[in-house]
Amino acid sequence: MATEQTEVTVRDAGLWSAAVPLLESLVEDRVASRLTDGDATLWGADAEPEAAIRLSWTTLHKTSRPLIGEIETLRAQLRSDGIDRVVLAGMGGSSLAPEVITNTEGVSLTVLDTTDPDQVADALAGDLERTVVVVSSKSGTTVETDSHRRIFAKAFADTGIDAASRFVVVTDPGSPLAELARAQGYRKVFLADPNVGGRYSALTAFGLVPAGLAGADVARLLDQAAGVAPALGADSADNPALRLAAALGAAHAGGAEKVVLADSGSGIVGFGDWAEQLIAESTGKQGTGLLPVVAEGPDAPGFADAGGDATAVAVGEAVPGAAIAVSGPLGAQLLLWEYAVATAGRLLGINPFDQPDVEAAKRAARALLDHPDAPAATAEPTKVVGPVEVYAPEGSPAEGGLADVLRRFVDAASAAGRGYVSVQAYLDRITDASAAVLRAELARRTGSQVTFGWGPRFLHSTGQYHKGGHPNGVFLQLTGNVEDDIDVPDRPYSLGVLQLAQALGDGQVLAETGRPVLRLHLTDRAAGLAEVVRAVQELNE
Repeated sequence: MATEQTEVTVRDAGLWSAAVPLLESLVEDRVASRLTDGDATLWGADAEPEAAIRLSWTTLHKTSRPLIGEIETLRAQLRSDGIDRVVLAGMGGSSLAPEVITNTEGVSLTVLDTTDPDQVADALAGDLERTVVVVSSKSGTTVETDSHRRIFAKAFADTGIDAASRFVVVTDPGSPLAELARAQGYRKVFLADPNVGGRYSALTAFGLVPAGLAGADVARLLDQAAGVAPALGADSADNPALRLAAALGAAHAGGAEKVVLADSGSGIVGFGDWAEQLIAESTGKQGTGLLPVVAEGPDAPGFADAGGDATAVAVGEAVPGAAIAVSGPLGAQLLLWEYAVATAGRLLGINPFDQPDVEAAKRAARALLDHPDAPAATAEPTKVVGPVEVYAPEGSPAEGGLADVLRRFVDAASAAGRGYVSVQAYLDRITDASAAVLRAELARRTGSQVTFGWGPRFLHSTGQYHKGGHPNGVFLQLTGNVEDDIDVPDRPYSLGVLQLAQALGDGQVLAETGRPVLRLHLTDRAAGLAEVVRAVQELNE
């Protein structure tokens, strides 16, 4: 059951001993109060220009209050028009917070953060007469979100529904999306605080509008954040955010560059997926950082048996195996982790508010869309095993079965020294959900930490760490044939083409930075996944 008490407990005596000097330094330097006051100098001169326009999140529990009435009014209007199904088109910071908020509250929100045609088709198959689409993009140019908007606009029009009346926009002031929404006469435009970065935007319009329209109690969420805010801004050794930052910083200094998160009865559903972006995108740069690993629970491989390269963090009650436990209601935890990760950035010597390596994969994907005959898009498989086409790293031997190919690949993580395996599934997370079992299966059989991400969703989350963090990851991509594709209106590509270009583009950038990439393409998704799972289960036989 969720607890209303917010606290951070460091259960590992050795870790706490190493954290205390860092905690004392943070208190002495008045980091908490300076952060609350918007002091952009906390991360050094190089970070100051970016930090100066990214610190408004510390007071959102106050400044977001006017949104509550606006959201309630719009929700009542929609309900009176018979519109009670909310679809959210957004990526990364625009989707992860609303998803954890609504899942925790137990209210329905259809989240579109994918380019998989089957998953988008599933959202389109809902009752359009009862549907409102929240188009959420800070920049206003996110390709996935723009594609979803175009597809739903056509679907509404084809059904005889006035599309403009069914779109609600959340974006930054002056963005292309804001201008488009006004020109098209969309039902409502919410302008978010531009001085808050995407991964720190849970308590802005990006988090609150879709969640509130779906029926979540966003006023209570702000109350929870407000309840813990004084403690987070206090220059005190009892400050839970400073305690967490000091522990994570000390662990990293001692070689624990990974943070394994598992829920231990917090009552919060899916918190790790939100925290994953915050941690990875904020800290994974300049060859350093904290790699978040979301485990299925306290008994999952990689958590209770976390090695010297990882720190096990329980979200909820303290449990065996956890070095740290973080408790509190959702609103408080959101603000606590934002303070802690921003402070950890100071300890790691990086700017927690930029994402210098994210754009590379986007550029590569765009280049493949413009040049579909490029070598990356026309390469032949290294080998074919039943319904699985194998695209192995250059120079990798092809002999043996699929298990042999995987064994050589994951051994590269061990050879990298405290490496990790990243599973990236460019598939449908509804019908291809069994792909997620690969995280635990690989962790159990390899002894390495293993992350799992749905593509292209993770590109807006852990993608920054993959290219900018510790350079010791190996990357297993899963792609699949598309049977029923969806064209993107007024664009020269379909969702299936875009999805594959995103996978190939990211793989190309990873390979160019020396990260090994193995792509397994499933010509039959169900049969191919079963083949891959069998191969993983044979790894240590």
